[in-house]
Amino acid sequence: MHATKVLQQGRQPLIRFLGKRTIPSKVDHTPQAHPASPTHALPESFASYRQKAQQHGPLNPGQSFPSIVGGHVGGAPGASLGRVEASKGEFFDRSELPARFQRLSWTAAEIEAIESGGASLHA
Repeated sequence: MHATKVLQQGRQPLIRFLGKRTIPSKVDHTPQAHPASPTHALPESFASYRQKAQQHGPLNPGQSFPSIVGGHVGGAPGASLGRVEASKGEFFDRSELPARFQRLSWTAAEIEAIESGGASLHA
């Protein structure tokens, strides 16, 4: 058969490599700013970076943020931050939106359809 003849010829890989692997003779490992960074500069030190860094709130326990106790957010109640106001056009909850954007109440037919898995619609 011709199939055995094809199998005996050997396997040809589909990937073709251009040449032998070579390790670069010199690699520059000096720290550099990321190309997409807004300042294109490295921070002076990790400590100075940490003073300005924010993740889910400030990372340093400062006096201006009394809710940060022990270096973590949530060490004190949120009320200690003071009153938080939304900017114009921003809302914190869907119930604050105009009536046309608020949640609609469920009808009895919709509740029955959900509880029966949709079977009540066809019965």
